[in-house]
Amino acid sequence: MGTMLQAQDPSLADFRQLEGCNEILNVTRPDIVRAVHEAYFAVGVDCVETNTFGANHSALAEYDIADRVHELSQAGARIAREVADEFAARSGQPRWVLGSMGPGTKLPTLGHVGYDVLRDAYQRSAEGLIAGGADALLVETSQDLLQTKSALLGARRALDRLGADLPLVCSLAFETTGTMLLGSEIGAALTTLEPLGIDMIGLNCSTGPAEMGEHLRYLARNARVPLMCMPNAGLPVLTKDGASYPLSAPELADAQETFVREYGLSLVGGCCGTTPEHLRQVVERVRGVTPPVRDPRPEPGAASLYQTVPFRQDTSYLAIGERTNANGSKKFREAMLEGRWDDCVELAREQIREGAHLLDLCVDYVGRDGVADMEELAGRFATASTLPVVLDSTEVDVIRAGLEKLGGRAVINSVNYEDGDGPDSRFARVTRLAREHGAALIALTIDEEGQARTPEKKVEIAERLIADLTGNWGIREEDILIDTLTFTI
Repeated sequence: MGTMLQAQDPSLADFRQLEGCNEILNVTRPDIVRAVHEAYFAVGVDCVETNTFGANHSALAEYDIADRVHELSQAGARIAREVADEFAARSGQPRWVLGSMGPGTKLPTLGHVGYDVLRDAYQRSAEGLIAGGADALLVETSQDLLQTKSALLGARRALDRLGADLPLVCSLAFETTGTMLLGSEIGAALTTLEPLGIDMIGLNCSTGPAEMGEHLRYLARNARVPLMCMPNAGLPVLTKDGASYPLSAPELADAQETFVREYGLSLVGGCCGTTPEHLRQVVERVRGVTPPVRDPRPEPGAASLYQTVPFRQDTSYLAIGERTNANGSKKFREAMLEGRWDDCVELAREQIREGAHLLDLCVDYVGRDGVADMEELAGRFATASTLPVVLDSTEVDVIRAGLEKLGGRAVINSVNYEDGDGPDSRFARVTRLAREHGAALIALTIDEEGQARTPEKKVEIAERLIADLTGNWGIREEDILIDTLTFTI
């Protein structure tokens, strides 16, 4: 989109003096944007992306127009919708619009911007795209899993608020290092994002198709949802005239045909440097190809920003390190009370070295601001620990604070029926959080009568918990960890 817009040589006046802000062209020069969509539909593609990649809080804030997120998103979707409908009418075949939601310029995991600020802005963007006629929402070029989660949750809130039922697609950007920008492996990304209710996952940007093969192989083996891929036209080569992309149209078509046939991709296209000619040849090559039926074998688990950890360990039990628990570790509690945050992080690292698989983080202590403590420590653990975190608190707001700092997939400790299962019960409030953030749950064998004392009663409550969480809340059975409260003798 960017190179195609620039090729039409818009003036500084077209940009309203906001040079480089392509999204402003949606209202100042819709004809230029329209021409890009027409060029791609003309070569036979089924869908185009809206010119809204930068219609988000951080990107527009750099031009001091963050208040125009909804307006520019809606305008971009409306232009694409009009062109799609015209081509559909001519051909008798449907044409679709993908609402593009880019990563912005700030990384919440590194503290550049607050999670809630991004989430709310992405909600406004998604509402604009829906109002403008988008057929699906595409969170793309994701580089920071916490940013990705904020975009997906914002999009989900928009869909719920407007009563819309559109596919939610998530596309990740992996560097030549084999990880996302902040070091996330493909397994960590899938474990984190799939439970958020996405309808498709895949890769785009950063590299050409040659660097994407192994990631797509992993997704084909493990992802429950359909797959997509939009590579650049190879790795960019810097020249005196700027970046150029070396991959030819036949080479992109070869790669996409291979990906469809070997990995069962459902949606293919092109990102930076892929011209209408590139896509014309991709269309010719893959149209009519039936992707093979995949038989994914997902492995339930949790994830840090960096890696995924399966719940079922092949050579060990799942070990949860509890020395970062203010109620169980005097050393950790004193460090927390004195604000010695680096010492708290070092205790976490000690448990990693000693073989823990997950870290239990509990900051509950009488007289302390639990939300502030959780924000401080979860924010540090997010980048300092390679292990997933178990958020352990009796306070719902404290758990929420942790979830909004962790880019990976957390486990929440815990839910039970101590105060019942009504809509305002702690059970309901925590489970609602887990579902929204895609977290796994530890469930305790406690009901309204108290802690179960016999094996039979423990099993009875466990079965009730599992049936309730899966049947009424949509939590997958493999994401429930039952704690039967059998203390050591």
